Amino acid sequence: MKTHIFAARALTAAIAFAAVSAQAQAPARDPATVKAGTYKVEPYHTQVSFTLSHFGLSEFSGFFSGASGSLKLNPANPAADKLDVTIPVDSVLTTVPKLNDELKGDKWFDAAKYPTAEFTLTKVTLAGKASAIISGTLTLHGVTKPITLKAHLVGAGVNPIDKAYTVGFSATGTIKRSAFGVSAYVPYVGDDVHLTIAGAFELQQ
Repeated sequence: MKTHIFAARALTAAIAFAAVSAQAQAPARDPATVKAGTYKVEPYHTQVSFTLSHFGLSEFSGFFSGASGSLKLNPANPAADKLDVTIPVDSVLTTVPKLNDELKGDKWFDAAKYPTAEFTLTKVTLAGKASAIISGTLTLHGVTKPITLKAHLVGAGVNPIDKAYTVGFSATGTIKRSAFGVSAYVPYVGDDVHLTIAGAFELQQ
């Protein structure tokens, strides 16, 4: 009997997956076809990964999640685009639970005093058909500094699960953490922090 129940559930799951796959369409990767409008951050698929040197012996990584914010997107006039994103600092996560708590403490990010990191777009410079240089300000640990990111359109289209029109971007950049007052163990633990950002946005209007 249990075998029959398992088989029935597996068949049901396979049919559901096939139905979703049938509804899915290939995402658009031409910026000219992306819908203009106001978007909000889709937090479940927006992450900021960071990597830095650990005593020059290895590269260590972690990430932040739980982002919120908005994007005003106009593919016909990128200079008019606006982007504001906020990330809770206490979302920091690595593969070492003890380190997670340490990073939230006052020797590092001091999440109790500075609970969020915020990025605000100031300028978009096209760097190819689907790429751009994104200039903006990052506020972290109570310090605001200009940063530059290289961004690329991943794709746009209707999410077959929730039916929301979604556009996704990837971006990379490097910051010096000491410039934001996060200088514990520099230079033994790297000052240069390499960022890899996955951003997903859902159209609101």
